[in-house]
Amino acid sequence: MESTRRNFVKRLSFAVAATALPLRGAEKRLPIAFSTLACPQWDWMKILDYAAAHEFAAIELRGLQGHLDLPSHHVFDASQIAQTKREIIAHGLRIACVSSSAHMDESDESARTQQSSDAKRFIDLAAALDAPYVRVFGTNPGGDKPRVLEDQVKSRVAANLQEVGEYAGARGVTVLIESHDNLVTSPVLSNVLQRADSKHVALLWDAYHTFAEGGEQPETTVEQLGKWIRHTHLKDSVITSDGRKYVLTGRGDVPIQRQITALQRIGYQGYFCFEWEKVWHPDLTDPEIAVADYARVVSGYLREKT
Repeated sequence: MESTRRNFVKRLSFAVAATALPLRGAEKRLPIAFSTLACPQWDWMKILDYAAAHEFAAIELRGLQGHLDLPSHHVFDASQIAQTKREIIAHGLRIACVSSSAHMDESDESARTQQSSDAKRFIDLAAALDAPYVRVFGTNPGGDKPRVLEDQVKSRVAANLQEVGEYAGARGVTVLIESHDNLVTSPVLSNVLQRADSKHVALLWDAYHTFAEGGEQPETTVEQLGKWIRHTHLKDSVITSDGRKYVLTGRGDVPIQRQITALQRIGYQGYFCFEWEKVWHPDLTDPEIAVADYARVVSGYLREKT
């Protein structure tokens, strides 16, 4: 596996050497992004065209056309990646984050190695794309969600984060653990991040989960976790008799504007990324409407502060 990875990285390094072109446009745009979870039916060029047309500064890669294993997608093949980078640059865009499905809580050595290897494949891709971050989960998104996360699990997550973080740091990438699943409150997340104790490990703040599931107000979360926050997921919802239901930005009860303001107060330099989970919830409003609506609403919030 390690030999295969080295060969992959070597091929990519030659492929991307010819792509050192000046980035046009992104510096003039507001720091908004969207995850490709929003548009599972769109091809690569439609994603780029749409993002540029609606003045997004970046996109987060989380699957293409329902294909979640990004490193194996033909758009990111070693023979194609130089062209892919040129297309990103020509649209005035950046890659905000490359999001994996790897989780850091496995106790079985074979399973732990597999998750670590998967994270490293995504790190290699991020490095090739000049993307600053790779997202990982703390605990298995498909696993149980106990009310209290055992101390040994937190220790294991921290140790595995540290290990993949060292790999990432050597390649100019930072690993972000997302506030998700069993890790959605500030005390738990700060404990894990302190234990990981790595300058190559930080936080992807899914502001929806810390509010809707963790019960935290955004000002509290940012006060406790702000020093680790590098990237952000935003989305809105309302409470219904069947639980929470996602709605268009600003139509629900999630305090998105306060979440943004709290980050601005600490000098946050990352993107405000729309995570519209159309892949998991096909009944959601189509991306042509939801993503454009997010750009309009959040750009309005940001312009109020500029």
